[in-house]
Amino acid sequence: MDISFLKSRSFSRTIRLVLTGGGSGGHTFPLIAVAREFKKIAQEKNFLYEIIYIGPNDFTLPYILKEEGITIRKITTGKLNRQGDSNGRLSGFINFFVNLFKTLGGIFQSLYYLFILMPDAIFSKGGYGAFPVIFWGIIFFIPTYTHESDAVPGLVNHLVGKFCRKIFISFDYTKKYFPLNKSLLTGNPIRLDLFSGEGESYNSQNIKELLKLSSDRPVITVIGGSQGSSHINDFILDILPRVINKAEIIHQTGKDNYQKVVREATVVFQEIIRDKEFEKYYHPVPFFEETKTPNISSLKDIYLVSDLIIARAGSGLIFEIAASKKPSILIPLPWASRGHQKRNAYEYARNGAAIVVEENNLKTNIFSDLILQVLFDEKKKKAMSSAAFQFAKLNAAQDIAKEIVNQL
Repeated sequence: MDISFLKSRSFSRTIRLVLTGGGSGGHTFPLIAVAREFKKIAQEKNFLYEIIYIGPNDFTLPYILKEEGITIRKITTGKLNRQGDSNGRLSGFINFFVNLFKTLGGIFQSLYYLFILMPDAIFSKGGYGAFPVIFWGIIFFIPTYTHESDAVPGLVNHLVGKFCRKIFISFDYTKKYFPLNKSLLTGNPIRLDLFSGEGESYNSQNIKELLKLSSDRPVITVIGGSQGSSHINDFILDILPRVINKAEIIHQTGKDNYQKVVREATVVFQEIIRDKEFEKYYHPVPFFEETKTPNISSLKDIYLVSDLIIARAGSGLIFEIAASKKPSILIPLPWASRGHQKRNAYEYARNGAAIVVEENNLKTNIFSDLILQVLFDEKKKKAMSSAAFQFAKLNAAQDIAKEIVNQL
């Protein structure tokens, strides 16, 4: 618990907030955004707080949550796959029961933690990692709130939403899945520090210079999601010969795919482009992070210098792109459960903020032409930028934190 602001102050009450959610990095950052706003309200309203995360050991969690002063209580969780198993019926049967027992284990672990802690409120980001905690929150009549990132709700939120005190939603489309009197359209919580300026010197041209980017070339940023996308990686390598002579590309490959992309890009420049001079305009990066010093892996700096973003259609990423005011081309993950990325993409693109290209429609020539058309059409870029910012809901985390505190 962060107690640096407690000196020389008196406090009337202590509020204990449990955060839960997980199964992917997309659940982590909204939890952090809400936790940050919760702390600010605690200072303004003069109360003590304790924030505890109960959930799976998500790959992004340990160092990020600890830096925020959030206590971590790990539980085992299993993902019950409703779509079967590609390895066969027997394998699917075994996996189902393995994950079922993991979930049961998580339920008993959550019972122990919640019985000991008895928090004032639970805030969930959904996902299979949240179910054990929400289950006991409802049983113990602990005020429970959940947030649905996607336009089409996940299984856990779909099941438990009616029992929660409030369901915060990111897209207006989602209202039809939940009781209207419990639904509140807030948008998806994002980390506002990714978009805050740091004086007059923090501008696109200065950061380009620090990152050793060309001052006169437009920048395309490719984001395949927190773990990258091998399909998008391959396609970007295919279009390199058609685009790299006119633009600079920052390509987030995913940590597991990084070395493979670097090797294949080297071959593309040597055997197809046949001009090593253009190689300096291509920047593969394993993963974007929150960093305080400008570098090619800094997500904050990347949003600032980008002229066009090519990305999957996860809700968190969409709302960050919207807040950055950048034009985008979205390629929804075709096998995402419930087709939620496809719906996210089309809901976001409805007002002209983005162009949606489904993966089965990716054609090298057509996609290359589309990229260059957007990059060099200033009127179109300006219109897309304006539409993106109109969609952004910068106060989502603050609105959620306020709603939780005001109802306690």
